[in-house]
Amino acid sequence: MDLSILVIDDEDGIRRSLTRILREDGYSVSVASRGEEALELILNNPTKYDIVICDLLMPGIGGIATIEEINRLNSEITKIILTGYGTLESSIKAIEAGVDGFITKPFENKELTWKVRECYLKRKTKQFISDDIYKELLKEPNHLLPRLSFITILFSDIRGFTQLSSQVPPDELASLLNNDYFHPMCDIIIKHKGMIDKYIGDSIMALFGAPVANESHAENAVNCAIEMVKRIKDNNGRFGMGIGISTGRVITGIFGSVSKKEYTALGMPVNLAARLQKLAGPGDIIISDITKSRLNGSTPFQRAGTITFTTLSGPTTYFKWICDG
Repeated sequence: MDLSILVIDDEDGIRRSLTRILREDGYSVSVASRGEEALELILNNPTKYDIVICDLLMPGIGGIATIEEINRLNSEITKIILTGYGTLESSIKAIEAGVDGFITKPFENKELTWKVRECYLKRKTKQFISDDIYKELLKEPNHLLPRLSFITILFSDIRGFTQLSSQVPPDELASLLNNDYFHPMCDIIIKHKGMIDKYIGDSIMALFGAPVANESHAENAVNCAIEMVKRIKDNNGRFGMGIGISTGRVITGIFGSVSKKEYTALGMPVNLAARLQKLAGPGDIIISDITKSRLNGSTPFQRAGTITFTTLSGPTTYFKWICDG
């Protein structure tokens, strides 16, 4: 497991015990005996550590103050408090300081390693994946590391949004987007084993087959798109939605800066899905030839045209969903 942990504890025995357990579980481990020492390490290399395990009570800077300073240096670090003397008041302060979890001394080896994984994944994944994908990630967090993945990408976008936004008051528009678009569409994506990648204005980007591989990612994405279109048609007459879907090899992983990171996919299939979405009219689902080749044939699509990005990539044939009424 290529994740780096900084253990901060003034007791040498605790530091050695944690180092042994965590290294056996595949982590890279560094140690600091005081909060001041830990902050200097992070200040010198803010992006080195993925996780910090910090004792609550230490000489000098205490655990909560140390966590608060770490947050200022790199808010993306997963922060876990280690304590045998915790109180309700200190727990509340720790949560307010941005702590992701607690480990109580004494601890079992399995309890420790499981809690570390759980806290790290909760911070990284938040609410954009389904429960079954989250459980797989708990078993193997390395799925979040940069890698070459064969997946399917979906982009949805509201048609006529600019006109709609000029006609509807801001508070009403926000309610419409959240209640009739973002919330139901994202529920459908997660239902079909997709992962919410990001919102881009009124567009939703979703990944299927990542971060955990799934052989049915193309089928899942297309079935998801059909349910999304039908949901908009059945429940909302105020706007339409177009969807573009592409399948191919991309680089997936956590990318970004110290201040903001996200799990996403990079590569030509992502650009293609976004371009196909722009070709889709209200109620349309347009997919790439590779996506179509991965379907079982039960969903009807007809050839709709070709699109070319570069002379090196050549033309890509795309297909349009034949609505079943």
